[in-house]
Amino acid sequence: MTYSIVSFDPHDGSLGFAAQSHFFAVGSVVGDAEAGVGVVVSQAFANTDWPHEGLAMLRAGAAPDDVLATLTASDPLADYRQAIVMDAGGGYACFTGDRCAPHAGVARGEGVAVAGNMLASDGVCAAVLTAAHHDPGTAHARRLVSALQAGERAGGDARGSQSAVLKVVNGVRCERPWRHVLADIRVDDHADPVDELRRLLPVHEGFRAIGAALFAPPLVIGDASRITDADARGMVEALAGAASGLGANREADLWRAVILLRCGESTAGGALLAELTADRPQLAEFARGLQRVGILPTVEVRP
Repeated sequence: MTYSIVSFDPHDGSLGFAAQSHFFAVGSVVGDAEAGVGVVVSQAFANTDWPHEGLAMLRAGAAPDDVLATLTASDPLADYRQAIVMDAGGGYACFTGDRCAPHAGVARGEGVAVAGNMLASDGVCAAVLTAAHHDPGTAHARRLVSALQAGERAGGDARGSQSAVLKVVNGVRCERPWRHVLADIRVDDHADPVDELRRLLPVHEGFRAIGAALFAPPLVIGDASRITDADARGMVEALAGAASGLGANREADLWRAVILLRCGESTAGGALLAELTADRPQLAEFARGLQRVGILPTVEVRP
């Protein structure tokens, strides 16, 4: 009831997958990726244990072929399932049970595999694979979304579209893999979930920059005297770039103003904050609250 693409980017070592289905919240069941370990997707009449068990086996050093052999051998309903297992180096194995609903198939390329079932045509997987190889200089997450769009143009799921998911992780294996997720976006219920993924991707990229500012002391929290000129300048530029991709959403500009004021750029920071409070007067009281908790220095704030 799904088609998925799993891929490895040799330029940066990242791993990712994307999927679309006429099923609510496909991202909650179809698979998972772990930085420096691999990707496992399970679909058709999915066994939702397979992604977790498969990643555990990859983490322990098993090869993708052996992972699939173990998963399918222990499941009496494996003939109704479909899966892709990819390791951290882009090696992979695919499985399609004999009782998967047609059209069902797989398309294979170097470091990329596509699998689908209940498809509108037997050309869907090939279309996804072709798009995945197009424009190799494009960011991994964007290539995955473009590949899903190609699948939709080729007919996609025979029942229609409802949900989609995109996840990309980097190639660093560590004890805290959740810190190495580059993109994790789900569209659980939408008339055109793949196009919604495309719309959300630049929003996600913009908020990654915002998150980098908010969660990396001392730019926004902590001792402002420890902010270096280089760190402040780099983050202000990153937030300015993020703002350009967020349209009417001024979140990046708000934290850019905070950083400017925290590093002593009172003229530029004050002007930007005044612009923001003029546009949204409620931000004036919010800024005063930031002053009370020591995040924002004492400056005049006007609605």
